[in-house]
Amino acid sequence: MDAPAQSLAPLALGPRGEEGRVFLIPERQQPDCEHLRKRTPRGRKGQDWSCSLIAASLVGALGSSFLYGYNLSVVNAPSRYIKTFYNDTWQKRQGRSIDDNTLMLLWSLTVSIFAIGGLVGTMVVTLIGKILGRKYTLLANNAFAILAALLMACSQKAGSFEMLILGRFIMGVDGGIALSALPMYLNEISPKEIRGSLGQVTAIFICIGVFTGQLLGLPEILGQESLWPYLFGVIVVPASIQLVSLPFLPESPRYLLFEKHDQEGACKAFQTFLGKADVSQEMAEALAEIRLQRNIRLVSVWELMKQRSARWQIITVVITMACYQLCGLNAIWFYTNSIFSTAGIPTEKIPYITLSTGGIETLAAIFSGLVIERLGRRPLLIGGFGLMTLFFGILTVTLTLQDKAPWIPYLSIVCILSIIASFCSGPGGIPFILTGEFFQQAQRPAAFMIAGTVNWLSNFTVGLLFPYIVEGLRTYCFLVFAAICLLGATYFYFVLPETKNKTYAEISQAFAKRNKENLPGEKAEQAGANGGASGKSELESPTLDNCVQNKIV
Repeated sequence: MDAPAQSLAPLALGPRGEEGRVFLIPERQQPDCEHLRKRTPRGRKGQDWSCSLIAASLVGALGSSFLYGYNLSVVNAPSRYIKTFYNDTWQKRQGRSIDDNTLMLLWSLTVSIFAIGGLVGTMVVTLIGKILGRKYTLLANNAFAILAALLMACSQKAGSFEMLILGRFIMGVDGGIALSALPMYLNEISPKEIRGSLGQVTAIFICIGVFTGQLLGLPEILGQESLWPYLFGVIVVPASIQLVSLPFLPESPRYLLFEKHDQEGACKAFQTFLGKADVSQEMAEALAEIRLQRNIRLVSVWELMKQRSARWQIITVVITMACYQLCGLNAIWFYTNSIFSTAGIPTEKIPYITLSTGGIETLAAIFSGLVIERLGRRPLLIGGFGLMTLFFGILTVTLTLQDKAPWIPYLSIVCILSIIASFCSGPGGIPFILTGEFFQQAQRPAAFMIAGTVNWLSNFTVGLLFPYIVEGLRTYCFLVFAAICLLGATYFYFVLPETKNKTYAEISQAFAKRNKENLPGEKAEQAGANGGASGKSELESPTLDNCVQNKIV
């Protein structure tokens, strides 16, 4: 074996996380990248946005985050028809009409069980992802979506409101899996230069899903008593599109390299997603991350929480996800119709005006995706929560004084649209991006489980406590949400580092001082200084120059 290979420390790439096991890959089995590299003209840089990268993000989000957003809004338009269906079914079974308390309980269960299903999905995504990988987890998740759609669409004909409630639960499981697997997949296939923009696709399709649910729920389309089951049957369409399209795209190259030890497959996946033949730099960064970790065995949630080197990353993710759900956007949806009515908008026109909120959401999310790589994560997140604090304060004043002047309700509408735009321009999508960026490959599934658990528990808490908050504080409830947004913005200002255009190792280094923990990379540098005749550290080893020359994996 040549001298540079001898200077490398053994890499922990054994099957199922066996430490210290070294794989010697014969040269004939190496990914044949060298001859492809020669076809790339000198000085030509591969395009960041390749067709495969765009296709993977669009198809992945269509069958995942789009469905999550769609199911958030789709139950609002047919709510009175669903309650009528509950009453009719109860009357057929019991011979009497359902009482108001039981009806309210069934309706609350229909809405809130979506969050319970999401929590279950978050709990199982790590196990499914470990077995199937990122891409095939998304594909398998479509089975939940299609099953849920069939149950909900057929519930009226079957005369069973239990089918509708069960379908909502299964759709929540789909959402819980999707909001963990999709950000991981997009995070791992994108180059660091556009990682934020690509990650924002998750939030953009959530907003498009919300808007689509509002649009299809109009009385002229599917928001009718005879057609409302089809609102849930529509879910089959995006799920089927993903099911037939995603198999033609590669698996996450980092998953192939770190967890399947398939260097050739990872090299080809990088080439496909990046749209260029020379992927030696990306392979070098990935292998350098392996050396920093020293152990790619997937850690459990408990193991991750015990790691001092990840302490502040976990705290930041928990606070980010909690603020994401507790910032008061649900309160905005609750008051929208009443504010529009006070402004003099006819009741029959309100559903059409409400579409403006979905449109603002989508435009703000697209804007965030366009500027996130220029402005960075910090300004968008801090600025978003800061603006929400400001507009929540103004909205509290305008709602308190709305009877004093005829123009004040219109100012309330402006505040509502401004709060929605502020949320979607930063806080609405960046939490999912940060969760993927803060953690190394072995930690990422456990990190997404923590983030997803906080997300769905906070969602359920808001749904449970919000009616009592509104009843007790009325319009002053917005001051509670303003305080949460202010606390979040303050925390991010003092703690959150900028992750734009940084490698995972650099992001870990940014947290190292706060965690009071030396990174494995520092030890690796010391080992590289003491070993090998070349006098180079491991990360500077010539074996990382390209895919072909890596003798040890």
